[in-house]
Amino acid sequence: MDRKVAIIGAGISGLLACKYTLSKGFHPIVFESQSTVGGVWTKTVETTKLQTPKPVYQFSDFPWPELVSEDFPDGQKVFDYVNGYAKHFDLVKHIKFNTKVVGIEFEGPNDEEIQAWSLWGCNGEPFGSKGKWKVVVEDLVTLSTEIYNVDFVIVCVGRFSGLPNIPEFPPKKGPEAFDGKVIHSMEYAAMDHKQAAEFVKGKRVIVVGFQKSALDIAVECSAANGKEDPCTVLYRTAHWNVPDYLPWGFSLAHMYLSRFSELMVHKPGEGLLLSLLATILTPLRYAYSKFVESDIKKKLRLEKHGMVPTHSFLKEISSCLISTVPEKFYDKVENGEIKLKKAPSFSFCNNGVLVEGETSPIEADLVILATGFKGEKKLKHIFMSQTFQDNITGSPDAALPLYRECIQPRIPQLAVIGFSESISNIFTSEMRCRWVAELLDGTFKLPSIKDMEINIKEWDEYLKQYSGGYYRRKCIGALHIWYNDQLCKDMAWKPRRKKGFFAELFEPYGPMDYVSN
Repeated sequence: MDRKVAIIGAGISGLLACKYTLSKGFHPIVFESQSTVGGVWTKTVETTKLQTPKPVYQFSDFPWPELVSEDFPDGQKVFDYVNGYAKHFDLVKHIKFNTKVVGIEFEGPNDEEIQAWSLWGCNGEPFGSKGKWKVVVEDLVTLSTEIYNVDFVIVCVGRFSGLPNIPEFPPKKGPEAFDGKVIHSMEYAAMDHKQAAEFVKGKRVIVVGFQKSALDIAVECSAANGKEDPCTVLYRTAHWNVPDYLPWGFSLAHMYLSRFSELMVHKPGEGLLLSLLATILTPLRYAYSKFVESDIKKKLRLEKHGMVPTHSFLKEISSCLISTVPEKFYDKVENGEIKLKKAPSFSFCNNGVLVEGETSPIEADLVILATGFKGEKKLKHIFMSQTFQDNITGSPDAALPLYRECIQPRIPQLAVIGFSESISNIFTSEMRCRWVAELLDGTFKLPSIKDMEINIKEWDEYLKQYSGGYYRRKCIGALHIWYNDQLCKDMAWKPRRKKGFFAELFEPYGPMDYVSN
């Protein structure tokens, strides 16, 4: 078999895609714009730690080193672990570093023919159309351009890097009106740790955002400046960030990562019995959420700080918005090193930031925008074809249209891995890469385009029901077992992986449950 597979990105998903396509006899070529593997773990804020307990965040066939004893290793240890995986499976030789993919173009049937097909790739097979992808890459060292022709493309660019999301402002009220400096959290993370500390030292800093990067950066600013120049955190929405994964001493994994927990949630494509069970168990689902919320409120003293979210913890976990609060974050709020300020919207003025509805600005020398990334736009512009750009982004009022969170039914010979989120992205990406590898190997065929689009719509309805306004994050966090069941059935694997009825129902699922098929 001499099929070439282009893999865009050498983060966790790209490495997994490389490993599993190799295992099926294909020839992967991995294009990575950076000089090393690791994706988002290549360069992190100094205080960043793993957000998911280590046993859930690991490769199924490459356990964490025994020397890493803590449950939440720091960013450097996570990077070393990922790098160790690449070396252990000899993946590095398949990677072209400092190589940016400028664009990809399908050469074969034209767009009109492809859009008229009733089966993906014309006959439902990964190489059915007889076309090839042209991958245009730029060497970032020599600035030369090269073209590769491949049989299949796996896009692993991720959604949390590359293209920063900068809020839009009215004319003359954006960063250009500010006499100080405005940067994105991506630029801050790119500094070495000593440089970052010196950069914020002695400055009045405003951090915009309330997800993990924002909290980590705020803690680092407070460490550099203390009460003398407190760091202000501007946030739009309070979140159920967790102090630990043991609400009132109970395991959060047992509460939300078991089959029983998923019985409480309505599922895409569920039958009458499961639908009835989810409805009957609604009070218990509510009680679970309130139980966790009460623990977070007590441990973090949220009511005292006016930081109790208006949405439920279930919505938080269903949107993959959970992050762990940095150690002593709220202690720093209490002693005045960090200030929290709710700001539905804001604008810049010459000496700081003006929150909507207020007349006096928050004075600042530096504003750090921890406002995320434009992952969808980055993914869209990989394609040279306008038709494929429209296909991949889909409708503006629906999440990215991917069957099994991997395949766009109207784009042949291509998969997307790592764009949809879960509680443990390394776990989910590995399952998806194994699924794609089995698809490429002919283990199963995809259903018709019509049936795939029906399934995509069912998942979109689920996302809107449980994630609300965050549905475009495509989080399967509250249904990861149900999702993996679908992948297992496609691959003719046994979906139920535990030994015994009670273990199957109540024990949490993790990567080690899927070591073998």
